Amino acid sequence: MSDVDAKLAELEARIDALEGHRAPDDPARGFVEYQGRVDFDGEIDWTIRYSAASVLRLPANARVEVLAALGHPVRHALIQELLDGPRTGTELTEAVGLTSAGQLHHHMRALSSAKIVEQHSRGTYRIPPPKVVPVLILMTAAADIADLLR
Repeated sequence: MSDVDAKLAELEARIDALEGHRAPDDPARGFVEYQGRVDFDGEIDWTIRYSAASVLRLPANARVEVLAALGHPVRHALIQELLDGPRTGTELTEAVGLTSAGQLHHHMRALSSAKIVEQHSRGTYRIPPPKVVPVLILMTAAADIADLLR
């Protein structure tokens, strides 16, 4: 870096400070934290904390895939069933009123691709334990955005 570049960077930093701008990693921007303890097929404890700036830099494609997977009414119903514990494909198909194994496969592929659901054993699906609280948080956040909790 040349002397001119260094001086320019210093001047830009001073201007930002004077105008009240914060650097993207400035801890004064705050943080996002969520935690939970639930007993869904075993007790699960979860705490996660990110700086607000780091949340804004997370890759969009993976987040969009998760939200899209959870945004379908049938997939939401499947998640509701799986929050009670592992289920077989037959149990899931009957519980949510699907008419074929192909329909179930289509929805489970979207949920699996988004890393929300996994095949627990042959023909049995579950939400992996470390994903249960984040799924509940997403469901709660969606209800909060829709003003259902107020």
